[in-house]
Amino acid sequence: MEIWQEWRKKKRIELLACREAVTNNDRTRWSIEISSLLKHGFPILCKSTVGFYWSFRGEYDPQPAMSALQTHGAVLALPEIEGKERPLCFRRWWKEAPMKIGAHNIPVTDNTERVTVNAIIVPMLGFDTKGYRLGYGAGYYDRTISRMNPRPLLIGVAFEILRLEDIYPRPHDVAMDFIVTEAGIFQVSKQGISRISTDKCALKNS
Repeated sequence: MEIWQEWRKKKRIELLACREAVTNNDRTRWSIEISSLLKHGFPILCKSTVGFYWSFRGEYDPQPAMSALQTHGAVLALPEIEGKERPLCFRRWWKEAPMKIGAHNIPVTDNTERVTVNAIIVPMLGFDTKGYRLGYGAGYYDRTISRMNPRPLLIGVAFEILRLEDIYPRPHDVAMDFIVTEAGIFQVSKQGISRISTDKCALKNS
């Protein structure tokens, strides 16, 4: 196994332990802030078909943001794994949508309509100062995004404690367009990530 693969394997274990050690109070407080930033910083989401996710092992819980955006007109979807080497399928979700247990015991919608998303809220186990994410290692999001044309708006979400200086991105890794943590909204450019005010972000994404 190459050195970068060993490094990532070790870092995933460390970051997962770090995230799971977060207190319920902190996780709730940080999640409320992230939901608020998504709602106020990205009004375009209310006009979009947005891929979200079901929270897993201490991730930011996007369900309050999902409900708020749906109320304001967004069409929402959840990803489903259809095969180990296949891209994710996005199926429509609403608050009363039928659900079932999917891969890794994560709930997914039960055979609802397949939709094409034009924005994705991407869960990140870790992220770096260049705007790249560290996921769980299966490559589903990278594989899915690389096949989408046009490319959707990519908004990575994570807690600030999961920030890394560098994940040493490989050619298959896909950078986010924006990263949102409880500390703020960060725009991604070739120079790296830089904080952007909620109002300025809203103007760019209205």
